[in-house]
Amino acid sequence: MEASTRWTALTAIPPIAWGANYYVAHAYLPADRPLWGATLRALPAGLVLLAIARRRPHGRWWWRSAVLGLLNTATFFVLVYIASTLLPTSIASTVMAASPLAMLLIAWMLAGQRATRAHLIGAVAGLAGVALMLLGGAGEKVSLSGVLASAAAMLTSTVGYVLSARWRDGADPLAMTAWQLTIGGLALLPLAVIAEGAPPVAKPSVVLAFGYAALVATALAFALWFGGLRHLSAGTVGLLGLLNPLTGVLLGTLLAGETLGTRQWCGLALVIGGILLGRQRAQPRSPKVAAESSPRDIVGSDY
Repeated sequence: MEASTRWTALTAIPPIAWGANYYVAHAYLPADRPLWGATLRALPAGLVLLAIARRRPHGRWWWRSAVLGLLNTATFFVLVYIASTLLPTSIASTVMAASPLAMLLIAWMLAGQRATRAHLIGAVAGLAGVALMLLGGAGEKVSLSGVLASAAAMLTSTVGYVLSARWRDGADPLAMTAWQLTIGGLALLPLAVIAEGAPPVAKPSVVLAFGYAALVATALAFALWFGGLRHLSAGTVGLLGLLNPLTGVLLGTLLAGETLGTRQWCGLALVIGGILLGRQRAQPRSPKVAAESSPRDIVGSDY
């Protein structure tokens, strides 16, 4: 019982860290450096997890890691960085938290994957909630570029989810994540130098913000998340994931001075309700299967 309680507390840290990362990016990181933003988050975290996992890619996992690294890390992190810096924290966290619901609809429509009525209702409700969140509020005008970046991130997540689900065999999930982060970060590094010049780390606040994104919201969060998947039921982990949008909304309203109107609060409620419905019987059947799943299978939202 004590071990379960301890792991529940530890597994609550990742979604809180991911939700807080939206505020950190929006408040402290430069909006015009998305390539450096993704690089400085992915590469240090990948190297840390690589040191922990102590495994290198083998065989076909070299090219698989390259493909997933370009999708799940390079492209996805750049898009999430853009969305985080351009959108209010409360909206960015809620929109991205609904990405698994978008994946569910796309998988049903395009891949014919079986979905229950509860799953479909949850997906529609969640996406309707996102639409309400985007209808003004949050104390500032919603950026169209940020919304498009979020939509593109969801699409990228869907492709990464499909590939990760097919390729999950023969690799430890933490090691697989380390390979993707490292390869994706290395691929972004020369692009960042060419397109954006020197890294934007002149101010101490910027250095601390990048350190938080890489070491806390990525390396530490992934390590704890996978540990939780091995020790807790999938349902418990799924409910803890709701702390992601809740943290983003809380920090956005309390620290960033964002204000949510009635429509936005109703939208948040719809998103949370949709996530709860979408997680019913959608999680792996056992902790062992859950531990073998990719981050996109379980999280599906920005981290």
